[in-house]
Amino acid sequence: MVRALSVCAVIGLCAVCVPANNQKALRQAKSALRSGDFQRAELLYREILQKNDEEFEAHLGLSKTLLKQQRLQESFEHAARVIAANPLSAEAHAILGSAILATGDFRLSLEEFRTSLNIDDDQAMAVAGLALIDFYENRNTDAVQKLRRAVNMDPNEPDYVFSLGQAAARAEKYKEAADAYERFLIIAPHTDADRRARIRGLIDFLRYLGRQSSLYNVSGPERTVVTFESIDNRPIVNVRLNGSKTPLRFVLDTGSGMSVISEETARRLGLRPVARGGMARAIGGGGRFEIVYGYLNSMDLGDIHIENVPIYIRRFYDQQTPVDGYLGIAALVRLVTAVDYGTRRMTLVRQRNSADLSSLIDRIATTGPTNIVARPGFEVLVRTTSSGFLSGEVTIEGITKSLNFIIDTGATVSVISQRAAALEPFAEFIQPDRMRVFGAAGVAEDVKMAMLPKLAIGSYARERVNAAVLDLDPINETAGFQQNGILGGNFLRHFRVVFDFQRGILRFEPIDSSKQKNAVTQEKSGL
Repeated sequence: MVRALSVCAVIGLCAVCVPANNQKALRQAKSALRSGDFQRAELLYREILQKNDEEFEAHLGLSKTLLKQQRLQESFEHAARVIAANPLSAEAHAILGSAILATGDFRLSLEEFRTSLNIDDDQAMAVAGLALIDFYENRNTDAVQKLRRAVNMDPNEPDYVFSLGQAAARAEKYKEAADAYERFLIIAPHTDADRRARIRGLIDFLRYLGRQSSLYNVSGPERTVVTFESIDNRPIVNVRLNGSKTPLRFVLDTGSGMSVISEETARRLGLRPVARGGMARAIGGGGRFEIVYGYLNSMDLGDIHIENVPIYIRRFYDQQTPVDGYLGIAALVRLVTAVDYGTRRMTLVRQRNSADLSSLIDRIATTGPTNIVARPGFEVLVRTTSSGFLSGEVTIEGITKSLNFIIDTGATVSVISQRAAALEPFAEFIQPDRMRVFGAAGVAEDVKMAMLPKLAIGSYARERVNAAVLDLDPINETAGFQQNGILGGNFLRHFRVVFDFQRGILRFEPIDSSKQKNAVTQEKSGL
């Protein structure tokens, strides 16, 4: 108690000593921050700190400004400076937690948010931070409730309103999501025309979805098995759309939240856009493509029937292995999905919340539960980014901290981000080879390659894993927390991978290499 009083006394004294011109500059900087003029806000805060480096309100304002610009290390440093002087600053702990969460360190960010709320339980940024952790870790109901509270506490903070829109959409509360995004457009600075165009298109799409019956309705047997081909490490399955008997080739793509269909296939099926708006950033080509939304009445995978499936429609650039679409996570969220790269079979099981993931697929086998065969393997918890990707923690030999990688069955090869590859420990991994990469926005030429000495997820590691070096900034702009790479097909193909999308659990079961060789031989011979 004595320590707390002494800190408060010092703070009170400093507040009295702040010159009037500093108060005016602080007001101007805060106004610039609110209006979205981050460059001016940064300049004003730095000018104040040049005159008085002990002006902690300026450190907090600068930390917020840098956080808005995703300059996370600098944001961290200024918030930490305040905490060093005043450990009881709830705002500083909340800002520090937000910067740490954006880097992908969930454990430490959670500590900071809790510390902030222990000091001041009305700290809106800390409440919103805890909500985002819930959102990323698939506790959608809790995320929506906390974000509603944060918005009520600070209704003019655009970030909280935008996050509420994201969480409500994932919880299938489409009207609430659209209302939140419309509120965001009213209160957010008018500085990013591209982003506002994307949000307007998204609002139109959410309004359309709100007029439909419930989405992703699953019917059919409890279990179905479909075969797939994997010419380039990607599982390609046959899918039937809108009741058609003609199968289409879709890549199973856990690197996509929503399913995607090519412009050519959409024209062939007579699918029309239901909404559109804005440009998305992505890997390859010009780095941008138009966002076009579509809607399928039904989708059939084996004997499983899924009704009311939202989709994206866009141009496909890969002519080497042409496909009609990509099967995203949202379409499979009510199914447990096992992808066996050894036998080239995908098993889909209707979700049962009481079932144990490790034996669920086998327990519902048609021959009955007595024939269950124990399989060696391990389970890992994965998170879901704001943009709907699965993200898991991996370790790389020679790198001291764990990294967040997207778990992507739709990627032929693993990836390391350019930002990570630029760090000193990665320099020795870069290879002289170059490759071509097909992305959502076009083709990336002359892409560097890295040889990762040992890449591990959970309790399993593989040595000498090839990885493309790509700019993942377009992905990280919407991911919510930094992704350092992608775990692609050249790693995943060594497993039977079981995806429990609802609970955010993956099970990896190493496959028998002889079975994998046999499956590849049969595939090449057309069997």
